[in-house]
Amino acid sequence: IGRFRSDLERLIGPAPDVRIGVAVSGGPDSLALLRLACAALPGRVAAATVDHGLRREAADEAATVTRHCAALGVPHAILGPKPLPPGNVQQEARRLRYRLLARWAEAEGLPFVAVAHHRDDVAETFLMRALRGSGVTGLARMAARAPMPDVGTTVQLVRPLLDWSRAELAALASDGADDPSNRDPRYDRARIRALLAATPELAPEPLARAATNLAEANEALEWLADQAWRSRATVGDDGISIDVTDLPDETRRRLAARAIGTLAPLWSSEGLDRLVATLEQGKGGTLAGVRARAVDGTWHFRVAPARRTHC
Repeated sequence: IGRFRSDLERLIGPAPDVRIGVAVSGGPDSLALLRLACAALPGRVAAATVDHGLRREAADEAATVTRHCAALGVPHAILGPKPLPPGNVQQEARRLRYRLLARWAEAEGLPFVAVAHHRDDVAETFLMRALRGSGVTGLARMAARAPMPDVGTTVQLVRPLLDWSRAELAALASDGADDPSNRDPRYDRARIRALLAATPELAPEPLARAATNLAEANEALEWLADQAWRSRATVGDDGISIDVTDLPDETRRRLAARAIGTLAPLWSSEGLDRLVATLEQGKGGTLAGVRARAVDGTWHFRVAPARRTHC
């Protein structure tokens, strides 16, 4: 418990009265997180389970979490189900999950929501993104603390288990539910997990360490982008202009992402590389409702006008 308390306090501070939310799916990882949090912060934990209605077993698993929470004296909310937008099922489910958790936490007055991402998750994500050819940002370890990805909320997402292994957590919650999608080869993560299990040379520890090193490199690159934004970006009522002359490609990419994110806060980075490639060619395009164009070493971004409809 002392180890977990130290990990958690590094993220939320030592405030004796702070309350936190815990996202609990019912699996061993999140159930272990719930038990650790209750031991470290007795009487200061609330839990929530998101049920997207995608699996018949999910409702039973949520009910089981309710029973675990009752035994621990923890209030528990079941969020959803809500219809998912079209697209990648797992990706859209993850987005909706965070949105529901953020709104729940805000309504409950919880400044933090803890999730159970751990070292093995970091290794799997690193390898999965490496196989896709991701850059520094994609390969970097997920942040231990970050704003919840829901515009308008001040709730912080915290990951206190990033240095814990799956085996350590399983030992604390051997009664956790088994999600069969974790072994379903239709999903990228399930295939990567099977590959890691079958390949001793791909140990999670060094992969996670590489992701941590890249997270530090990413922070340095982001600092450089901050300096360039202050000196090179002009933000006006009609949009954003950035002088990209002589800047490294990675800095240009980050500045473009920041401009689009400023004008379209709900954008989630898809399509950035294609747009940047067109800007590098002196052309432009539209992404997430933002029109971009390159003119004489300056990239211009503005909200694209709404399309006219004809009756």
